Amino acid sequence: MAALAALTRSLGQHCVKRSKFSIVSQNIASHNYRFQTLRTLILEPSLSQSVKLHRLSDCDSGIVEVNLDRPEAKNAIGNDMLRGLRRVFEDIGQDSSARVVMISSSVPKVFCAGADLKERKKMTATEVHSYVNYLRSTFSLIEELQIPTIAVIEGAALGGGLEMALSCDLRICGENALLGLPETGLAIIPGAGGTQRLPRLVGKSIAKELIFTGRKIGGRDAMSIGLANYCVPCGEAHLKALEIAREINQKGPIAIRMAKRAINEGIERDMVSALDLEEECYERLLDTKDRLEGLAAFAEKRKPRYNGE
Repeated sequence: MAALAALTRSLGQHCVKRSKFSIVSQNIASHNYRFQTLRTLILEPSLSQSVKLHRLSDCDSGIVEVNLDRPEAKNAIGNDMLRGLRRVFEDIGQDSSARVVMISSSVPKVFCAGADLKERKKMTATEVHSYVNYLRSTFSLIEELQIPTIAVIEGAALGGGLEMALSCDLRICGENALLGLPETGLAIIPGAGGTQRLPRLVGKSIAKELIFTGRKIGGRDAMSIGLANYCVPCGEAHLKALEIAREINQKGPIAIRMAKRAINEGIERDMVSALDLEEECYERLLDTKDRLEGLAAFAEKRKPRYNGE
């Protein structure tokens, strides 16, 4: 109980003074993740018991965490879990208070093992086609969220698990991460966006090698080829992701959404039309209260208080 009280005090100090985050991180790292979320967490139900939605509060209000929790199947995505993922991300997309999303796993040594092949074996070809289409559209829904998304990868992220991470804006890996698209070994191809999102991240040649061979790579290799943004010691990926989420959460929320739109849509355009898009996104910010608050905070040498207006 004394350790628990000490942790709670440390978490409270983060809300008062963020410069003490490194101390808080060291305290949290020595505890099980369930104690890390002692700050006031709101746990919301989804259609699936294997997908849980957490909305952090107090100084972390705006950070949302989607937690994968199907230990008996290593977070393999069956029909029930897929429906839960869809419902959760549809809810997040309609929530104006959400500013950044983290996708993580509560199952040790695994992020997501991919599609549930035991279920797949019992499906007809038509059912498989419908499942893969629904999976693909769900990952597109994640990609199209207006707010930043962060995949927190400790352990295996294979097949559909990696495709889900590829649909996120950022990927934070532990050194024990194992990433791969092994579908060609099953005489199929990645069907939920892997053939398109992977080459856009790492280049066509590297993507072809990884998909043709089905080779799995570790966290450090993933970072070296641009597949992961960070590779940190085992067990610290969540802390690093939370640190980044907190940095994003302090910025102007409308500006973050416009930046994401300008990057995601602009990269698919020629330079002239992409710059037109940038101008359009910039103009959307000129009449916001947040822009004026940012200027006032700078002049007054204080932290800005953004409300997303």
